[in-house]
Amino acid sequence: MKKILSLAVFILGIALCFSACNPKQTEMTKKSEMQRKVEEFAFVTLEAPELIAQLSEKEKQLIPIFIQIAEIMDQLFWKQTFGDRAALETITDPFMLDFTEINYGPWERLNSNEPFVPGFDPKPLGAQYYPEDITMEEFNAFNDPNKYSQYTVLRRNADGSLKTVWYRDEYKEDLEKVYVLMDQAIELAEDHGLKNYLIERKKAMQTDEYFASDMAWMDMKESKLDFIVGPIENYDDKFLELKTSYEAFVLVKDEARSKDLEKFISMLPRLQKELPCEPKYKTFVPGTSSDLNVYSALYYGGDCNAGSKTIAINLPNDDRVAAAKGTRRLQLRNSMEAKFDKILVPIAELIITPAQQGNINFDAFFWNVTFHEVAHGIGIKNTINGKGSVDKALGTEKTSWEEAKADILGLFMVIKLIEMGEITNITAEDAMTTYIAGILRSVRFGAASSHGKANMMCFNYFENAGAFERDANGQYVIDYDKAYKAMNSWSELIIVTQGTGNFEFAQQYRAEHGGISETLQADLDKINSAGIPRDIRFHQGLKFLGLE
Repeated sequence: MKKILSLAVFILGIALCFSACNPKQTEMTKKSEMQRKVEEFAFVTLEAPELIAQLSEKEKQLIPIFIQIAEIMDQLFWKQTFGDRAALETITDPFMLDFTEINYGPWERLNSNEPFVPGFDPKPLGAQYYPEDITMEEFNAFNDPNKYSQYTVLRRNADGSLKTVWYRDEYKEDLEKVYVLMDQAIELAEDHGLKNYLIERKKAMQTDEYFASDMAWMDMKESKLDFIVGPIENYDDKFLELKTSYEAFVLVKDEARSKDLEKFISMLPRLQKELPCEPKYKTFVPGTSSDLNVYSALYYGGDCNAGSKTIAINLPNDDRVAAAKGTRRLQLRNSMEAKFDKILVPIAELIITPAQQGNINFDAFFWNVTFHEVAHGIGIKNTINGKGSVDKALGTEKTSWEEAKADILGLFMVIKLIEMGEITNITAEDAMTTYIAGILRSVRFGAASSHGKANMMCFNYFENAGAFERDANGQYVIDYDKAYKAMNSWSELIIVTQGTGNFEFAQQYRAEHGGISETLQADLDKINSAGIPRDIRFHQGLKFLGLE
């Protein structure tokens, strides 16, 4: 009996010692799963005092109006992706409620949209853009060309049959408030380009015709403020990747840093010709009236604020605009720096061998992200075998493969520009090392994200090509020669897949190579157990901007 008692005292002593010696571990065990999930999103304050100070008084007055519109876009996105928020009012756990705010609903966006609130079924593939019980057969049989519009929802008549409803009618009550605020902004706008864009954007929301406003946005070259608003991306529609989601960015331009990027747009036709594929896949001529600028983000609303946060923008998505004027690429430097400091650096210190950690730097991250967006504007847009546009031919695979293309061609362009002597503040090894560490950051977005699927395909391709190996400590040692070869061959495979419109191959390849292997999962578990944030969230609004 004494031996048993002594053993129990000994075990208790060990446990107490462990708790005292490992307070962080003890603290982690006390936290609920919901609290840990919430804390995976590190808070960042959106502010830009030096840039805001350079604005005129009327420009400063525009910011609160833009934020009010962004808040309405936020409400509209809730309706599109979830429905009536009153259904969440029964949640009593404050961390669970907070997590629904991060995810805009009870489904975890960075975990394949798995439900985390008891009582909720898996997220409908079509969110709230379609009836939840719709089938592909029913959609195909529905005889209405407007069903393919990015700006309609499908609803049911009283007899259960399908009908299309334009966004302007479905969300009329909220949009009426937007029109009033847009009029106020139009009145205040001093920059001609911004004023014209706001006029056209209001018309677009009233008519669901966005071409003219996209063209006006392309012509908006001098404004210090930018306001991206409306239904834009189709990531939330997992049924057809068709319907667009409401969002808004309020941005202020960093004119000095933007000027440093001007020269690169004129180089796009040359970079297009350098792509590692046969000439027949690179006949597309990139527009050179595009621009490439640096901004600080002041406010995020709607789709762009859900789950993983956008740090760079390439718009408009309309191929007609891209053909006529190109696209605009906006780098959100303050959000980019936050992700680099809070996420990528800790991951690299944990996963990359110490001898190569010196190749991780923000400039490399900045160039990789910047040219990811530029890469959307090169490559191939129409198939070479009569299947029409790449988007049409690849259907539900188009977004994942386009994001994979942008990832790898962005890296390709950065390294090519280093070789050309146009980028001088980093080395090719910096770009490659930071890219591989960046993949580990992005694959944590999960399989529900097109970006996550793309990054998983990229990661698996590089690993299978021997671009890196794990040392005795489980850290990555990059073989740069093999990594560069993998970059070229992966670029070629993507371009050929897009150029031939090979949907069957794209689907099969993504299914086989777009998942997380056991070894990668072990790396991710290691990252997660270290308490490294998965993404960021914002303290944002007039108070944080000093404009209350």
